Amino acid sequence: MGPKHMRMCVGLWNSSTNGQSVRKLWPLSDGVVVFQISFTCLPFLCEPFSQVPMASVLESAWQYLITHFSDFQLACLGSFFLHESVFFLSGLPFIYLERLGYLSKYKIQMKNNTPAAQNKCITRLLLYHFGVNLPVMICSYPVFRYMGMRTSLPLPPWKMILTQIIFYFILEDFVFYWGHRILHTKWLYKHVHSIHHEYATPFGLTSEYAHPAEILFLGFATILGPAITGPHLFTLWLWMVVRVLETVEAHCGYHFPFSLSNFIPLYGGADFHDYHHRVLYTKSGNYSSTFVYMDWIFGTDKGYRKLQALKSYEADASNKRTS
Repeated sequence: MGPKHMRMCVGLWNSSTNGQSVRKLWPLSDGVVVFQISFTCLPFLCEPFSQVPMASVLESAWQYLITHFSDFQLACLGSFFLHESVFFLSGLPFIYLERLGYLSKYKIQMKNNTPAAQNKCITRLLLYHFGVNLPVMICSYPVFRYMGMRTSLPLPPWKMILTQIIFYFILEDFVFYWGHRILHTKWLYKHVHSIHHEYATPFGLTSEYAHPAEILFLGFATILGPAITGPHLFTLWLWMVVRVLETVEAHCGYHFPFSLSNFIPLYGGADFHDYHHRVLYTKSGNYSSTFVYMDWIFGTDKGYRKLQALKSYEADASNKRTS
């Protein structure tokens, strides 16, 4: 991105926000500004990547994969192995943080899960992943092939990859919000969604602890975007990795100084979703997946925002007393 394009993006930001800090950009109007700036500046941000070939090591690694494995093996077994690796490697550390009491000052709830409850979660997850996720990946392969998914070289340019993933986030947030909200109706909550809420104090791995019907129901929101666009398998894998890391972080039970919600406007994060788990299901709200604009539009985050305002007021009052 050249100096001229940089000045244009910075000028658009300044004129839109009137110098407000990023953390104040929670209202919907400011959220629209963020998306407007993102889409305006995206071509310029991606320009350097689109003009330079991807790293040769990545191309070589991909060449090895497509030479030694079939498209079916990569799309089904490869996707499953990648998912399991990213999910458990990112989620397991939070179990040990909770058991050993490390970084407890960043823990959102003081209550801890018992080792038995954590082990139950892991056992059920393995059962669901091999009994539900893997068969779904295998059965959905013909659909993705029909929609245009490919594995061949060259790999897609970064501009295309980033544009598609942004589209997936927007579509997934919309579909997930309504699906999640439906699951909080009385009958569906009692017979389906209550399983996910067995853990009122969530930890990373509980993000995928759910009834098989819910896995299929809400999983549809995640795969809808890729099914529509028929992406390169590399793009699909990148989307899966980002999505897994996001949902593990949202359920991790910790809010760190470096948490993304401290820096990215409209990003939910652990504190936002933790509220959803610890409040009675009929009043919890906070149904959003990654970005929270749907909850803001329909007012389903009012309880959470009131709580945040109260905490802010109490913190300010405490600072005044000590100063």
